[in-house]
Amino acid sequence: MRRTLLLPVAAATLAVLAPQASAEPKAPELTWSKCPPSLIGIEDPRLVCATLPVPLDYRNPKGRTIDVQVSKLTTAKPEKRRGVLLHNAGGPGGPSLHLPAIYTRIYPQEILDRYDLIGFDPRGVGYSTPVTCGRPMEGYPPDLYFPFPSTDGSIARNIEFGKALSRDCELHGGDIRPHITTANTARDMDRIRSALGEKKISYNSGSYGSYLGAVYATMFADKSDRFVIDSNVDPNRVWHDQWALWDHGFELRFADIASWFAERDDTYKFGATPAEVRKKYESLLAKLDTNPINDPVFGRFDGNVLRVATFGSSYHTLFFPDIAKYWIFADTGVYPPGLAAKVPTVPGDNVRASQLAVVCGDAGAPRDMRHYQREVAINRELFPLMAGMGTNVWSCAFGRGPVEPPVKVTSKGPANVLIIQTLRDPATPYVGALGMRHALGQRAKMVSVDSGNHGAYDPSSPSCATREAHRFLETGVLPARDMFCKPDPVSAASEQLSPLLLTR
Repeated sequence: MRRTLLLPVAAATLAVLAPQASAEPKAPELTWSKCPPSLIGIEDPRLVCATLPVPLDYRNPKGRTIDVQVSKLTTAKPEKRRGVLLHNAGGPGGPSLHLPAIYTRIYPQEILDRYDLIGFDPRGVGYSTPVTCGRPMEGYPPDLYFPFPSTDGSIARNIEFGKALSRDCELHGGDIRPHITTANTARDMDRIRSALGEKKISYNSGSYGSYLGAVYATMFADKSDRFVIDSNVDPNRVWHDQWALWDHGFELRFADIASWFAERDDTYKFGATPAEVRKKYESLLAKLDTNPINDPVFGRFDGNVLRVATFGSSYHTLFFPDIAKYWIFADTGVYPPGLAAKVPTVPGDNVRASQLAVVCGDAGAPRDMRHYQREVAINRELFPLMAGMGTNVWSCAFGRGPVEPPVKVTSKGPANVLIIQTLRDPATPYVGALGMRHALGQRAKMVSVDSGNHGAYDPSSPSCATREAHRFLETGVLPARDMFCKPDPVSAASEQLSPLLLTR
């Protein structure tokens, strides 16, 4: 997905592998200097960066090291400083080094006064020691990387693609790739804490970052201060069973899309009612499934490419006009204004390669191809808009398995986690957030928002979730009980804010 989906079997306890406070290794001091150019397009001249060597394999802590790039934006009021607040861009695979430059535009002054804002490119990502599968981005066709079956429901091409991608990733990822995992990234976070000279860290992130935060708060419960996790992954579903939630999650989100277009029928002519809009979309999918558009810019634009484009643009209502452009192109074969210009230049494959490294390294995937074919067939009937993609086979079903079991997120630890979530999030559906809420138990309170955007912490659509997140980071006080609210009425100020946090 274009906003780096969270990618999503059984979890097993990893407590024996977690570093113990009594034997905490001494992290080297950080030498701060000018940051490299931003990979997310936003910079802040006050941000400084440093390189932190960390063990490649924490089972051999004195062995080979790799680099993790860390950034810091220091509070201007040290007399009010509480500590450090870490951030992650999700994905997995999202570059996170320059995230403080985004958050400094969003946080209220009280939070900026109380924390040094910390970013870091997770291991394998961006300016940290990177991983690759040796492919250009053309080697990750969106309708195969996100594994849509063929129009007849066959998954044969997905199996072929997954096997070839697995071979390339293992060949080019070398001995680094097996250790690009959520558990090791959490261990790196604790090395960052130690290198910063902090007893504890606070944290704010969403999507994949929710899982990373929960894993850190489990492995290092006594080192976690105030944790806000948004757009939540079910920690007991990683990762195949989490992806399966996409199929029904998008069905729920499509109701928002259909209502939005129905209210704007005079502009878009897709239908005057939600039912008519859905019928129009289904007709476009059927048309492209039968007669794809062969285009010099998009290449083969078939029904699955339209499904990917629509799903990726469903993350926020501010992207719904992009959905209209894709639908118009599918209907007429003519580029609406601005569409052709949005085709990106071809970057390296680090985001995809690091994403796959984490997903495949965190937990095993089913190896029986009949399992996927059965699930795809069922979900194509139950949730036709996604055609069974969420349950289909990824490259993690092939090649070597994880080097350690996934972390079992539990309720053991202080009550210091705020979970925030929208009801119709297509990328991390609400049922997954309920799984996170159950796993954390007494440690957490949950705030739910009647929205379909991917992210409840959203400056362009403020709500009780944003206010409670700020209040918790400022005061450490969780809500007395789980909460529910609707988004605030749209204001002129919020309309001018772009969804800055949707990189996650």
